[in-house]
Amino acid sequence: MTGSVVLWDFDGTLAFRGGRWRGCLVEALDEVAPGHGVVGADVAPGLRDGFPWHRAEVGHPELNSPDAWWDALQPLLVKAYAGAGVEARLAALAASRVRDHYIDASRWTVFPDSLAALEELAGAGWLHVIVSNHVPELDDLLRDLGLGRHFAAVVNSSLVGWEKPHRRIFEAALERAGSPERVWMVGDNPVADVGGAEALGIPAILVSPAESGLRSAVRRVLDGDVDSLRTPATERGLPGNSPEGL
Repeated sequence: MTGSVVLWDFDGTLAFRGGRWRGCLVEALDEVAPGHGVVGADVAPGLRDGFPWHRAEVGHPELNSPDAWWDALQPLLVKAYAGAGVEARLAALAASRVRDHYIDASRWTVFPDSLAALEELAGAGWLHVIVSNHVPELDDLLRDLGLGRHFAAVVNSSLVGWEKPHRRIFEAALERAGSPERVWMVGDNPVADVGGAEALGIPAILVSPAESGLRSAVRRVLDGDVDSLRTPATERGLPGNSPEGL
């Protein structure tokens, strides 16, 4: 793969999950303890630290399978429930159900102009690659949401072992993309997406699809300029290590 490539974030850029992680924990608790009374704000404090992307400077190649990744997440989920006052047995049971709820495609919504943006850029000769801090089942979600066919590759932190904004996940994406001559990064996180990409000389576009859509990002990619060319490897810097939001 060579030529022109757009690297895309997924969650918050092309699609979103209603309720995000906190809502997912409440849904899982609903399943095992109906009428519990816990709301998203109750579990939110326990989710502010402990995800792999909260330690982007530390790789996790040992979590090289979906089961290993989710098993490593269980203590964090149990802690979040415990902080909301859920007793230990129910906390452990609900935590074991979070995986199924989070990857349920029916809980995800594709932003209204995501498909149009992908198709317009593809029609102009741009290939698409996902670069996402996400759960191991991202490929399945993309397929079930009707997005999978638009991407030449998916570079997923949970499988690569490095989180944005670390340079290694971007390097993996560039390698998968065949070291393209022109490349852009499009995402909704100023640190993980924009800061991480720009530190490697990849021009990046910060978007807010829920508020303003992706049209401006498409125009910027299509208009292009000399700054859209990758800088030589010798001029690349190191990304910051601020965590991506929940």
